[in-house]
Amino acid sequence: MRTRGNKKTKVNIVTLGCSKNQVDSEVLLTQLRGNGIDAVHESTSDDNRVVVINTCGFIDNAKQESIDTILRYVDAKEEGLVERVYVTGCLSQRYQEDLKKEIPQVDAWFGTRDLSRLLKQFNADYKQELVGERILTNPGHYAYLKISEGCDRPCSFCAIPLMRGGHVSRPMEELVKEATNLARQGTRELLLIAQDSTYYGLDLYKKRNLADLLRRLSDVEGIGWIRLHYAFPAGFPMDVLDVMAERPNICKYLDIPLQHGSTNMLKLMRRGITREKTEELLSVIREKVPGIAIRTTLIAGHPGETEADFDEMMQFVERSRFERLGVFTYSHEENTHAYTMKDDVPAHIKEERMEAIMELQQGISLELNQAKIGKTFQVLVDRMEGGQYIGRTEFDSPEVDNEVIITSKEYLRQGDFHEVRITAATEFDLSGEPTAGHS
Repeated sequence: MRTRGNKKTKVNIVTLGCSKNQVDSEVLLTQLRGNGIDAVHESTSDDNRVVVINTCGFIDNAKQESIDTILRYVDAKEEGLVERVYVTGCLSQRYQEDLKKEIPQVDAWFGTRDLSRLLKQFNADYKQELVGERILTNPGHYAYLKISEGCDRPCSFCAIPLMRGGHVSRPMEELVKEATNLARQGTRELLLIAQDSTYYGLDLYKKRNLADLLRRLSDVEGIGWIRLHYAFPAGFPMDVLDVMAERPNICKYLDIPLQHGSTNMLKLMRRGITREKTEELLSVIREKVPGIAIRTTLIAGHPGETEADFDEMMQFVERSRFERLGVFTYSHEENTHAYTMKDDVPAHIKEERMEAIMELQQGISLELNQAKIGKTFQVLVDRMEGGQYIGRTEFDSPEVDNEVIITSKEYLRQGDFHEVRITAATEFDLSGEPTAGHS
């Protein structure tokens, strides 16, 4: 089939921000190549005529990184190293008009849902037959599967709905097709992502349908692990826990961003849940899925956070003993509900509070990890590094969670599962040796 793509145009896609952005870049890469265009991801060579920067606009640091990257490629354009610079993604969606004035050297700006318009810059068509196909930019044995786009939640601190729009679920058949294609390519682990995965299906099927989706994906041949990210606690669909408990290839792992441990702060954050209800939910999750690893994220220094609120959050973390935990300092974002409030926690206090929570969590993580010494776990091998193999258990997601450092005299292939006996543990990593069994 002839395409209208210009084969002489070499395109470099640069991705900033989260795994959702990574998936968007992979879809763009797939569509460009499907149109006969020579496209690459994160190229280090200077022979790329066009650069597409997929930006993040989430918090101050991410925005600054995106702006610095745009300026770097604008300078490269002025030096004659590239011909055109296009900018897409969240920062572009949110601040497009301001950015056009500030950085006029950029050839065109696109929002988060402008893929077809972006493709037209290359005389390329959006190919419907490529839906469900994806060229991965990370090691192929795991893949992020974006099950929905956008968010309908009113959280005070969050600008995601401004950048990504309202919640739109992807049809189940399309997701199963994509998972099947990935499995054929050698993907062993699917990481389900969304702005809010527990909202899945409400728009398409008039009910929360995450449990049904998990069952369908669990049936895809060749997928060894399915991992669930970004579950919203209020209105959590409990039937998801039943599927987790009954299906061996659904990881006993849940990423559920809770954001705070004080009822007062949860109300100010417009989270639709109290600390008491949160603790009840955590208790039910652990009861229905014994041995589950719960990952959460918290925010320190949201407007109105008092010492008493922070102390309540510290006690909440101590009681909850999360297997995985990350903390952000609050970022005052324009056009969010919290922006109408005074950013009244000084920056140094935000930092101190973040560090205090992480120090507490380090102690909890060390105890939980040391309890694994002498036990055997199934581990997925991610890579070799410095003469040792690096892998993960089902309780760990790539890049954000613990790794298992494996010492082995035998060759371990990337993307294979091995039974590994844990011999040592630190706060954030395990060490071990393979036993005889593997797959």
